[in-house]
Amino acid sequence: MLRALAVAGAAVSLLGSTGFTWSMTPPPDRIVIDVATVNGSGCPAGTAAVAVSPDNTAFTVTYSNYLAQVGLGAKRTDFRKNCQLDLNVHVPQGFTYAIASADYRGFAHLEPGATGTEKANYYFQGDPQTSSLSHQFNGGLDNNWQATDSVDVASLVFAPCGEERNFNINTELRVSAGTSDPTRTTSFMTMDSTDGNINTTYHLAWKQCP
Repeated sequence: MLRALAVAGAAVSLLGSTGFTWSMTPPPDRIVIDVATVNGSGCPAGTAAVAVSPDNTAFTVTYSNYLAQVGLGAKRTDFRKNCQLDLNVHVPQGFTYAIASADYRGFAHLEPGATGTEKANYYFQGDPQTSSLSHQFNGGLDNNWQATDSVDVASLVFAPCGEERNFNINTELRVSAGTSDPTRTTSFMTMDSTDGNINTTYHLAWKQCP
């Protein structure tokens, strides 16, 4: 389902890097994100939503059914869940953008000996340059978890100036029983919670095109 989201600009506090012409503020005109597709075992139809922050510096993905698990009550394929976001980000003429950081949150119950992993890949359509980051959590754990992907300013991958290329984000949750006993216990990791949805926030960096 195609979803368009538009907002107005304000201030951002990201500093510049040698070789780039940086804007200290996001574009003054509106930003529009068209969600081309949202699919995957971790985000079935109707269970993920995308919204843009009022200041143009971030967008948020909300999940309601993102769960990976092993052990009692789990199917053989439940140990890994993923969600692929295919986004078309429209920015005003003269600007381009990159993902500077991403915040992931959820809940994990990992038996002693079990492990859980959150992984994300970021890339622009048709661009061989990709960024992949992962975070591992060890059992025993029965608590909320949080992970942040941060990209060094010099390593930011910007959308090509003057071109519209879809931006893709592929996230993954994976749980391994490890040395725990999956015939007697269950380990799981979610990107949601029992008292409400968990948000994943992607922070944008801006650059003025030549």
